[in-house]
Amino acid sequence: MSARWGWQVSTLVLFVSLWLLQALANGQTHHEQARDFFNKQGNGNHTNNWAVLVCASRYWFNYRHMANALGMYRTVKRLGIPDSNIILMLADDAACNNRNKFPGNVYANPGQGLDLYGDNIEVDYRGYEVTVENFIRLLTGRVDPSVPRTKRLLTDDRSNIFVYMTGHGGNEFLKFQDNEEISAFDIADAFEQMWQKKRYNEIFFMIDTCQATTMYSKFYSPNILATGSSQLGENSYSYENDRDLGISVIDTYTHYVLEYLEQINKTSQLTMQDLFDIHDPGKMRSTPGVRSNLFSRPLNKALLTDFFGGVSQAEVMAEEDIKSHVMSSIAEKVPRPGAGEKKTKALTPSAVKMVALQEPLSKGDGIPSATARAWTGAGLVGLLVAWVTISATR
Repeated sequence: MSARWGWQVSTLVLFVSLWLLQALANGQTHHEQARDFFNKQGNGNHTNNWAVLVCASRYWFNYRHMANALGMYRTVKRLGIPDSNIILMLADDAACNNRNKFPGNVYANPGQGLDLYGDNIEVDYRGYEVTVENFIRLLTGRVDPSVPRTKRLLTDDRSNIFVYMTGHGGNEFLKFQDNEEISAFDIADAFEQMWQKKRYNEIFFMIDTCQATTMYSKFYSPNILATGSSQLGENSYSYENDRDLGISVIDTYTHYVLEYLEQINKTSQLTMQDLFDIHDPGKMRSTPGVRSNLFSRPLNKALLTDFFGGVSQAEVMAEEDIKSHVMSSIAEKVPRPGAGEKKTKALTPSAVKMVALQEPLSKGDGIPSATARAWTGAGLVGLLVAWVTISATR
């Protein structure tokens, strides 16, 4: 009877232990769950987003090209990319033009509903600074030492870059200031230099001009996604005129892209595929194109905010590890007074917190993995079953 009772107990303990073992193997600590929460969306390989917005035209009759670029500028700022990570190249000769009925303002829709110029705008390259040479130097980082940081593209191999260009173009060229041209080969080679110098993680290239898709036909560098407003032999058209200004205020393709982006916020889960799905040759009066063969991710997995939004990084640390890590960091970072030196002031709690944030733990420090927990559980199960079996046979 004692042996039978022992066998039943052993079986029950074994089933319960196996269930607990499975739970341990599949389960996650709170720290792992938090880490997965911050890393589950978008591309975890990039840590910062940049935007390069180029209006290659000048003169009053190209008002719409300036509005195109300013519309993109407003959108990426609204979605979280700071001015420090936006390079805006603009002729900037429309807002204060003598023919502008609304001085100091630029509108992208009839009726003057939204001023795109306003008070909160930073133009990095203005007027005659908008040249092919400056654009290529900006991308490749080959700038003169005297160029200020605000005019530099300070990217690295963890940077996603949105490059937007608008102006008058043709088959494999885009005019700059009605004075010179940049070719599809020039941009392709600039991107290749960027890749070789580890200046980007991914690039999203968008261009609104006539025969736009020809401008990215020569790209050959990896991790580039490109789209354009029109195919070879097609024109890109303006959207509508403003009777007060007597001029077109925005291009059709850019209008519909901005209209779509207006519905998203910083936490949007819409993807690049969702954006490309709005391409409608009937409404846009041209046939937009997409080139994704150089891009390494599925379009339905790449979020719009991977290029249009800001990036927030968080490092998850175990509470017990924070204490030991902070103390070791303090010992390394706080200078010890030498002979004749005054003692340094004690660190405040906020200073201690900053030390912890500046020196995050490496991934997995102090946090047991599911595999380690599973093996530990297996050992405990074995000991428990052996003890019950031995006790039952006595």
